Amino acid sequence: MQQKHIVKSFDDELRHLHLVIARMGGLAEEQLANALAAISEQDSSLAMRTVQSDAKVDDLEREADAQVIRLLALRQPMANDLRQILAALKVAAAIERVADYAKNVAKRAIALNELPSVQPVHSIPRIGRAALAMLKDVLDAYNASDAEKALEVWNRDETIDDLYNSLFRELLTYMMEDARNITPCTHLLFIAKNLERIGDHCTNIAENVYFLVTGRQPGGERPKGGKDDLNVASSAKQAPQ
Repeated sequence: MQQKHIVKSFDDELRHLHLVIARMGGLAEEQLANALAAISEQDSSLAMRTVQSDAKVDDLEREADAQVIRLLALRQPMANDLRQILAALKVAAAIERVADYAKNVAKRAIALNELPSVQPVHSIPRIGRAALAMLKDVLDAYNASDAEKALEVWNRDETIDDLYNSLFRELLTYMMEDARNITPCTHLLFIAKNLERIGDHCTNIAENVYFLVTGRQPGGERPKGGKDDLNVASSAKQAPQ
């Protein structure tokens, strides 16, 4: 990703910036894994620790922002150097949003654990594993400056969309069959939506990695699944619940 510069301190500052983002990614990945485990194991204490750990990611994002501002102000980077720094800024922001959605999944897990279990809860791990795999792979692509791997992740967003739409239909069926299922299924719906949004942010990171390496955006439209579905709760696209 990096090339040697005459001023060694510039290389050191770039390495530090990438290290901060790598730490952010590792924490976000752990946070998401723990949130999913809190659901499958009905572990509210783990969910609470996951919620509390989000502050660490926020602190690292602020550190990355400060480092980017310093590099832009003092180094006046151009060409590939500028792409690296701007990509780092965007990737850090996307990772912070992923961590926010993972925190919200953990919050819903706490509420869900206090309610009678419903069958669709067993569908959450599938979409959760898909989101977690996307996150791990796109962070690996960023750390390795791997455009091909980033493009492969970019193309997987459709899978998560399809899983979400399938689960949404399942949840609707359970809510219509028995009104007592409405509250737990609503929590599951928000959990699924947060996981779908994590997939979207992984796709955003993939686009930035691809641009960083190649200097151009991926060709064609971003693949999206379930185009003929209801696309319910579209307002949840704007902010985590």
